[in-house]
Amino acid sequence: MKHYETVAKALAYIRQNTAQQPALDAVAAHVHLSPHHLQRVFTEWAGVSPKKFLQYLSLQHAKAVLAQSASLLDASHSTGLSGSSRLHDLFVKIEGMTPGQYKSKGEELLLKYSFGACQFGTYLVASTEKGICHLHFYQDREQALMELQQAWPKAQLVQQQDRMHQQVSAFFENTLSSEMGHINLHLSGTPFQLKVWEALLRIPEAHLSSYSTLAKQIDMPTASRAVGTAIGSNPIAFLIPCHRVIRSVGGIGEYRWGSERKMAMIGWEAASLDNPN
Repeated sequence: MKHYETVAKALAYIRQNTAQQPALDAVAAHVHLSPHHLQRVFTEWAGVSPKKFLQYLSLQHAKAVLAQSASLLDASHSTGLSGSSRLHDLFVKIEGMTPGQYKSKGEELLLKYSFGACQFGTYLVASTEKGICHLHFYQDREQALMELQQAWPKAQLVQQQDRMHQQVSAFFENTLSSEMGHINLHLSGTPFQLKVWEALLRIPEAHLSSYSTLAKQIDMPTASRAVGTAIGSNPIAFLIPCHRVIRSVGGIGEYRWGSERKMAMIGWEAASLDNPN
């Protein structure tokens, strides 16, 4: 958790210099660490070496996972909205706002919010009485709070951690238990957006999908661009795993909370699956 910023800088440098395939020494120099120290820090965070981690982000690996995931998604299309395997057989449940709530931008809604930190950086989480409505990673706390206020201009905001926020923290720590219950999401979106976000929940941990495959999953095969726009509007980072959608040619693609964070999530999940202990 504490090493994420260093790992993100290393990943950004590697991404910017992919053609040169920078050695560990060059990456270490960029983040102002010795090669040995970077190796230790990276492995402590990811559970695998930088070299192994980058294999999970390679074009060949991405294409292989995409090919495998396509059939897996078809098989699980009617199985409901399951979260990742780290949820221990629990479900992430989506409930849409009523049309009136959606239109009013949260008027008469009380939103509780709190700040947290996990293996992918610092985040701001907010909830209504029905569920989590906002989970964003941030670099600047004041900017993050301002974005929450802009998303819900008519809601009453109160800084207070509730049970749902504790569920999110437990999820990131992989300590979410059945006694803590389901993670409920209370989302403001159009029917099309909700349909796309629901489809994202069907992508298992450490698997990937493409925009075109996801469009087919929701029976709108020509709507890849619209699907991409809906994914970019996802208000719940990581719990709704939009980071698992990449280009059909295997490129990582952009991400609302930074491409390096997306790379970190994809690689971290792959490493966790290969090294469950």
